[in-house]
Amino acid sequence: MPNNNNGYPSNIRAWTTVSILMVAYVLSFIDRQILNLLVGPIRRDLAISDTEMSLLMGLSFALFYTVCGIPLGRLADSKSRRGLIAFGVLFWSAATAACGMVRLYWQFLLCRIGVGVGEAALSPAAYSLIADSFPLERRATAISVYSMGVYLGSGLAFLLGGLVIKFASAQGDVMLPVLGEVRPWQLIFLVLGAAGVLFTLLMLAVKEPARRGAGAGVVVPLSQVASYIRKNRRTVLCHNFGFAGLAFAGYGSAAWVPTFYIRTYGWDASHVGIVYGSIVAVFGCLGIVFGGRLADWMAKRGRTDANMRVGLYAAIGSVPFVLGFPLMESAFWASVLMAPTVFCLSMPFGVAPAAIQEIMPNSMRGQASAIYLFVITLLGLGIGPTAVALVTDYVFADDNALRYSLLIVTILAVSTSIILLSKGLKPYRESIEQLGAWSAAADQQAADDSAAALVPNRP
Repeated sequence: MPNNNNGYPSNIRAWTTVSILMVAYVLSFIDRQILNLLVGPIRRDLAISDTEMSLLMGLSFALFYTVCGIPLGRLADSKSRRGLIAFGVLFWSAATAACGMVRLYWQFLLCRIGVGVGEAALSPAAYSLIADSFPLERRATAISVYSMGVYLGSGLAFLLGGLVIKFASAQGDVMLPVLGEVRPWQLIFLVLGAAGVLFTLLMLAVKEPARRGAGAGVVVPLSQVASYIRKNRRTVLCHNFGFAGLAFAGYGSAAWVPTFYIRTYGWDASHVGIVYGSIVAVFGCLGIVFGGRLADWMAKRGRTDANMRVGLYAAIGSVPFVLGFPLMESAFWASVLMAPTVFCLSMPFGVAPAAIQEIMPNSMRGQASAIYLFVITLLGLGIGPTAVALVTDYVFADDNALRYSLLIVTILAVSTSIILLSKGLKPYRESIEQLGAWSAAADQQAADDSAAALVPNRP
């Protein structure tokens, strides 16, 4: 049935788009996070330290993901978003498969850079597609469903990683045609790369919705984008860096929690994969959808700052849990506290991109989304895992002190988020009002231009 919302796509078409984009996000996060459970075998085979491993997990990927995201976000504002995503999936899938053929550390770094470049094409274009497929009062929920891919993908990565390690202990190395002997951890990268290539066929089912909203279909110069963001700089800074603090806590802990279980409680990696992967998949998805539904519910009741406010509530709610889980003496109680930790830290990551769509003209959404992704990915994924590793390696100089590194890094990051998000509520409301004024001025300019074009030229 039609949505009956000013010509938006039908419910079936809109949710089909979200579902396919979510599958792409799932694949991207499996490719991104699978390393977190394979620390042991990769460190052994490449003879590297925790800090070197953290560069594979985060910075090598995140640096190029963020740098390439801004020009790709600009393309998403003016070119085929479906085509851009399909190209990105092919590129990162090829790079993932290449990770399965590396023999040296520097080769692995280059392949992870390739994964980052390809994945940079996905989210700016996906946010724009979803924003043009749903009216404002349903947009946070729709983007939250897409963003479930973060937690489904991460959970599946841990589950798959656990199965791979179980398989490795039983089977050992594998002989493949052409490639010869490969380690079990290499095999999973080859399989994931092939799955991504096959997925691109699904993108044929995505139909480009009409661009709508302020500035729809207009290619604006970079100077105008910069000027608009500069006028809203308090909102953008508090939003981007506030949510980046939560990403820092989330990515930093997710990268090392499997190793935390192994070193602190003596679990084997396959058991960690099943338990932690299930917690991430279930409570991450519940948290992110709850955050989106809560924001839409608050928005319908007049809270114009609902998206920012949900981020603040999530940060406050996470404090007792990020303080508690690393200090538990038993793995059972650490897992009990891990569930609400994942729930709270996942809540903001549907509403955060929805907030960007709400304060930016259509012609600037992809670029603003890319800047947001630049900040949260560079700080969260790029520096978060390395920060935990540096504290472990250089502050405590003890692998078994990982629990204290997790505690210190996550609580500092969450506390920073609480300060920034609370300070950003008023500027955010002002930015929504400014967008209304900008839209009215743009509509008036368009009307004046049309009227001028109808006036005949006089000699």
